[in-house]
Amino acid sequence: MTLLTAVFAAVSSTVLWYFKDGKNHLKLGTLSLMYWGAALMWTVDAVFAYAELGMEYFMPAPADMLNDFFLGISVTALGLIIWLVLLLFHDPKGVVKQALRKDGVS
Repeated sequence: MTLLTAVFAAVSSTVLWYFKDGKNHLKLGTLSLMYWGAALMWTVDAVFAYAELGMEYFMPAPADMLNDFFLGISVTALGLIIWLVLLLFHDPKGVVKQALRKDGVS
């Protein structure tokens, strides 16, 4: 489930990057690369798990599937948090800078 979650996040962010972020203002390419990196990591993990378990790899217990799904969601959320921090640091529209100027901070 972690692999499926990471691949779904990677494909979704890649489609958004391709169609919506022409000038790279939102740094969706960075988000997409983070998710593709996670998908690659779990692909390698799946290959090694299949080599170790054989056909049992395709018959996980429901509790294991649920745990893997929660792990995939957690990593997806962590990727979003890292992306938001990068976006706030980059501040493409100057919103953070303008808010700081309003409060009297230079």
